[in-house]
Amino acid sequence: MTAATAPEMLVGASSDFLKRFSPFNRMDQAALGFLAERAVLAFHPKGSDILTPEMGQPKHFFIVQRGKILARQSGAATVTEYASMTLGPGECFPIGALSAQRPSTNGYVAVEDSFVFQLPAEDFLQLMRMSPEFHLFCTQYIASLLNQSRQQLQTTFAQRAAEQQTMTTPLGQLIKQPPISVTPEATIRAALEKMAEHRIGCMVIVDEEQRPVGVLTQSDLLRRVVLPAVPLEHPITEAMTRDPHVMSGSASAYDAALEMATHGVRHLMVTDSEGRLKGVVSERDLFTLQRISLRQIRASIEGAGDIDALQRAARDIRQLALNLIAQGIGAEQLTQFISALNDALTRRIITLALARHDLYGVDFAWIAFGSEGRHEQTLSTDQDNGLIYASPQASEKDALKLRLLAFAKDVNKDLAACGFPLCKGNIMASNPALCLTLDEWKTRFGDWIHEPDPQALLNASIFFDFRVLYGNERLGDQLRTWLNNAARNNTAFQRMMASNALQVAPPLGRIRDFVVEDDGTIDLKKSGARLFVDVARILALRAGVASSSTVQRLRQAGAKMGVQGEEIAAMVDGFHFIQLLRLRSQHLETEHDAPGDNKVNPDDLNELDRRILKEAFRQARKLQMRLRLDYQL
Repeated sequence: MTAATAPEMLVGASSDFLKRFSPFNRMDQAALGFLAERAVLAFHPKGSDILTPEMGQPKHFFIVQRGKILARQSGAATVTEYASMTLGPGECFPIGALSAQRPSTNGYVAVEDSFVFQLPAEDFLQLMRMSPEFHLFCTQYIASLLNQSRQQLQTTFAQRAAEQQTMTTPLGQLIKQPPISVTPEATIRAALEKMAEHRIGCMVIVDEEQRPVGVLTQSDLLRRVVLPAVPLEHPITEAMTRDPHVMSGSASAYDAALEMATHGVRHLMVTDSEGRLKGVVSERDLFTLQRISLRQIRASIEGAGDIDALQRAARDIRQLALNLIAQGIGAEQLTQFISALNDALTRRIITLALARHDLYGVDFAWIAFGSEGRHEQTLSTDQDNGLIYASPQASEKDALKLRLLAFAKDVNKDLAACGFPLCKGNIMASNPALCLTLDEWKTRFGDWIHEPDPQALLNASIFFDFRVLYGNERLGDQLRTWLNNAARNNTAFQRMMASNALQVAPPLGRIRDFVVEDDGTIDLKKSGARLFVDVARILALRAGVASSSTVQRLRQAGAKMGVQGEEIAAMVDGFHFIQLLRLRSQHLETEHDAPGDNKVNPDDLNELDRRILKEAFRQARKLQMRLRLDYQL
């Protein structure tokens, strides 16, 4: 065996290092060997310049091997902290300048003693021609990283989804609450009253030893009680199904599904080892273990006759989100799915509430604010809603508003029962201040625009992102048109909103990768998604974009303002990755709006996700810098 020469050993060491980072870990051996052979490791002492705009067209492509490099934009923007970022091991520069064969717009300085690989510019261009993976990396940097992250995520979540959906789950594990039952001596009335009290569709009849001897379901009532006109004071034994289907708690969900399919039943009595009633498993319980489809959930929502059914649908939505992540669905599609299903859920709740309230002929619109208004709901959200109604005659207005508020209170309560907590700030339609006529809404928005103060700016950040979920959409369209015109023509208001949007900086450190809170985490909502949302809102108002979606605002406003498509795409990808990280931390383990459900510890992320998160925050910083320059802040 021939011993490796010193140069060969160096090339091997370089390859081993590069393989730890994207995109080098996906390049074929020939391309990686080409890079390792031609890259030279250079030392740069702390404080030394590696590359500046004054040096002209870059002569090398740089890959950080060890240390920290500060990248700082040149020109007037350098007076702000938004114009700098740090690069660590595995990160590269200056991709854009080398690809375009122009001077770098950034200066790069070593902020600590650093070792950096240097690849001659002509070899960089040759490597792009040799390696499709490297070419994609250089032309679609953040999009390429995001795709890899989604692939990793898909592998991880596919296993978790399989574990949570398995039909081998013992029936005993599906029982979530103590069994509810009556004895054979109970009257039909007592059994029905107990079913109504506990809001269940199946009553089990047990003997003295708690063994199931019969069952009565809602579907039995019509043919066994109502049509035969059986008196409700008769014993339950006259209406129940005797010898119900029973299975042990150790039997699997698959066994239960087969039993139901074979005998055409929808409920199984689950017993313990002594034959005592442990609980009831329904067809619905087994349904939630299987791959839940968007169509199935929509159908269950639209056919729901009570809040119990909608509560089950809300749980199915969360399970669907897990399935979609496991299938590799991106954050944009995922949040749209969640928002669409939550919209359907809200509309069904409203429909059921309208059946209890006399609002026939009333011209109104139920509007959603905040993340729901932007089609960007994650799995952790509270309620933000309001009402617009057409102006009635003055003499009828007060009475109509009281009726609308009573209706809204019921809807808010039912939404809370389905997992959407009541808003701590009382931004709900049951709040008289948010149940207004179209003219009153215009006055409210007009006050915020013409005399903005901190509270007005906070209100603008919530209420400007609205859309109609139910009712007369023209009321919402009229308000949106009026609002866009009023805000677009008021540059002072836009400037104050811009200043407010710059109050929170992306959590990027000068030396460390990230600036974290005292508990070592980053709030991805407050210090991440919000940065994109706030800037997109202002750009949309300025450009006259009617959409309430952050992504559509960035795309449409950016196009109107002449921003290059690649730049817009990078910003959108950055926003989507932050949303995906939020969904990953929320998906099933947390309740809606639980404390800490938007936080991530960057030390817990793998190297790829850390790099993408850094790039996402850099995109947020670019957006903020555009705002700062546009409004001279």
